[in-house]
Amino acid sequence: MTVPPSLLFILGPPAVGKMATGEAVAARTGFRLFHNHHAIDLALEFFPFGSPPFHRIVGDIRRRIFEEVAASDLPGLIFTYVWAFDLSSDAAAVEGYAAPFRSRGGRVVFAELETSQEERLRRNETPLRLARKPTKRDLEASRRNLLELDARYRMNSSGEFDGRDDYLRIDNTALSAAAAAERIVSRFRLAG
Repeated sequence: MTVPPSLLFILGPPAVGKMATGEAVAARTGFRLFHNHHAIDLALEFFPFGSPPFHRIVGDIRRRIFEEVAASDLPGLIFTYVWAFDLSSDAAAVEGYAAPFRSRGGRVVFAELETSQEERLRRNETPLRLARKPTKRDLEASRRNLLELDARYRMNSSGEFDGRDDYLRIDNTALSAAAAAERIVSRFRLAG
């Protein structure tokens, strides 16, 4: 009998290192990385951020990817997500993304990254981020967005899920993406 695919959420505020850490986990495990901007940047090619068509496209892309991977023979999927912990709609979205995996007996685990705003503002301008996320290339707008999101939402769990077997919180201020990935892979015993 084949083992159903797993789903690893890598959570955290903008520019915390989710994508780079996800790439490092993918390299070690064979999981596929679906970073949040895969869907967002595609939808932005056609419709403005936040518009109803934008939300429908992003939602449909995410839903189809989760459903198809959950039904596949892939080892797993890594999804990077900015979760506003004070929004019940974000909690519902996370549960919705996890549902196709859980319904097939797949494992769902969460790794939350946190670092200082100062460090995130620095990381917001790294070559990797700018190469992979076209919408971040307008540095002034990207910086403004990061600061506005921080002011408006609770972007880290503040330990709300500490102690759960399926949850790992990492302060990655002084950690490389590879070191953070090592902690995730080890903690959750992800296949490699």
